[in-house]
Amino acid sequence: MLTTDDILHRIYSGFLGKAIGVRLGAPVEPTIWTYERIRDTYGEITGYVRDFKNFAADDDTNGPVYFIRAMRDYQVQPTPQEVGKTWLNYAAEGHGMYWWGGYGRSTEHTAYLNLRAGIEAPRSGSIAQNGAAIAEQIGGQIFIDSWGWVNPGNPERAAQMSATAASVAHDGDGLNGARFCAAMIAAAFTETRIEALFDTGLSVIDPGSGYARVVRAVLDHHKSQPDDWRSCRDMLTRDFGYDRYPGVCHIIPNAGVLALAMIYGQGDLPRTVEIATMCGWDTDCNAGNAGAIVGTMQGVQPGWDKYRGPINDTIITSGVTGALNIVDIPTFARELATLALQLDGREAPADWIADMTRRGVRFDFALPGSTHGFRIAGDNRLALGWSDRETPTGSGALEVLIDRIEREDQARLYWKPFYRKDDFDDERYRPMFTPLVAAGQIVTMRVLLDPMEGDGHLRLVPYVRGTMSGQVVETGAWLQAEAGEWTELSFTVPDLDGEAVDEIGLCIEYFGRLKFLGRLYLAEFTVSGPGSRKIDPASLVEEWGAISGFTWNRGYWKLEDGRMTGLTASDADLWTGHLYASDVTVSADIRPEAGASHLITIRSQGTARSYAAGFRDGRAVILKEDFGTTVLAETPFEAVPGQSYEVTATADGDRLTLSVDGAPVLEARDSTFSYGQCGIRMDSPGRISVGTITIDER
Repeated sequence: MLTTDDILHRIYSGFLGKAIGVRLGAPVEPTIWTYERIRDTYGEITGYVRDFKNFAADDDTNGPVYFIRAMRDYQVQPTPQEVGKTWLNYAAEGHGMYWWGGYGRSTEHTAYLNLRAGIEAPRSGSIAQNGAAIAEQIGGQIFIDSWGWVNPGNPERAAQMSATAASVAHDGDGLNGARFCAAMIAAAFTETRIEALFDTGLSVIDPGSGYARVVRAVLDHHKSQPDDWRSCRDMLTRDFGYDRYPGVCHIIPNAGVLALAMIYGQGDLPRTVEIATMCGWDTDCNAGNAGAIVGTMQGVQPGWDKYRGPINDTIITSGVTGALNIVDIPTFARELATLALQLDGREAPADWIADMTRRGVRFDFALPGSTHGFRIAGDNRLALGWSDRETPTGSGALEVLIDRIEREDQARLYWKPFYRKDDFDDERYRPMFTPLVAAGQIVTMRVLLDPMEGDGHLRLVPYVRGTMSGQVVETGAWLQAEAGEWTELSFTVPDLDGEAVDEIGLCIEYFGRLKFLGRLYLAEFTVSGPGSRKIDPASLVEEWGAISGFTWNRGYWKLEDGRMTGLTASDADLWTGHLYASDVTVSADIRPEAGASHLITIRSQGTARSYAAGFRDGRAVILKEDFGTTVLAETPFEAVPGQSYEVTATADGDRLTLSVDGAPVLEARDSTFSYGQCGIRMDSPGRISVGTITIDER
């Protein structure tokens, strides 16, 4: 039986492989970049072809992060209908998550609108509903990696669960692709030969299918020409090219590239994703799938470093829950490992289970090479690394090499809990962010100084930075760390006048006489506890189609006269706060402008699962949204258009209350949702103006 640590390490390695492949392939996606153009421009690709300030969201990683939440929101083996609800609940219509290429053209867009129209999965993705050209596009395999990772060593169940999930949007060879890739990932936990993985993948799909035929053609070609992958690519062009298949991005040519990259890469992650990228066609998808499979099998290796470094244990996604869109890869790997253990009826470590709904973060640096997204700014003589050094609670620490800094030199070591548009130079799948950290939360870390040269006068102070002002705020006294001893630092995140925090870490300064050479170790970084924030719209900016610090779905959201304005012809939502905030009071200056619905949401877990309180159809209401509306409490209340009201909604255990202008109005009881974001909602056409919002967690 695979041990808990084996499962975690393989998932971590596989997800890193996925992220590396997507990042490598994304800059040369079709249709502008053809196979020939990639070859003539870059020749042999042996490294990233483009640098990014930060690599923005991609649909290939959105899917594996979000769709697996069906296992958390419903049951460990969800039905197609439950996965379909997960699609609707976490996607913002028209931006982020998928390629919104139009109904009948984009498979995911088509399936989404089918689901919205009440056509449930698997009908929503079937050939009978949409035709083969839509049902057999590449999405059948590019979103399924997590279904393989939660089934370590069980390829048959991985194939079944992935086909269930993929049936929301795919059918035919689209489902064969899902089964093939997920089964190979599941088998990669124990197999050591690429050829054995192919045997497993082919065993779970229809042997007479087009998918099986293209895979066998690649394997046969490799036997005759094992040293010439380009000749195999020429064979694919001739016998399985895009010209032979309908739609924008058919799965069969790309299945050929996936098989080619894996068999010619022979189990080496860098070479595999390089070949997949050089082959053209859907480069980020194919390199991502190949990277996930081979990464799981090979496990993290030093030879990955040039690709792994820029990933820095972080990917960005673009669902409606902003707290999930900054993905710490080790933390997500723990989540998948926990689901894998639960699926097998095994007990997961208690701290892993706590991490699943943690209001904050826990970075233990236990996985080999893990950085948890920490960065350095201010001095290029500091370099990040990792050490298996023992800590007070285990092993593994972030290692900072400090190379000959001089008197009064300064630097910052930090983690980013929030991003702005200016942090990116690529935004194809438009990410959205809500701050992960709030005032009042407790930050704790351990540090150890290991000097090699110099007189030891290195000092540290914890700090946070405001995202709008860029102001660095020290949160304690400067400390001269004692060499060789672990020192615990702890502080409360200060209130920066409502400003979001976008850096948390340590300022480092040297004030000795000699140049300093040594190492600083960081371990056990946590952010915990409830937080609070007062949001003044006058301090915000418009970006990414809405307002900074908020995610949104439908409607038009803008800043106007120091307030936020929302306008919609259907329903519309704006969210902020943390997904795992539980007991909370949210107050907002609400001014109805037009329409019948003007609400605050609390414990929102997506577009279709939340509580809402406020004004609706001439009444004050407390509602439950769970793919349909339930009125939990109501009373007559005529909200006057153009008049401002201080609307306060509170969730305390199963008790929900609504107050208006300080006066209690309604109370209800419901235990369906125990945590979630908060925000503003209109559930019918109208316009709303919102002033200051205050969020107090308990």
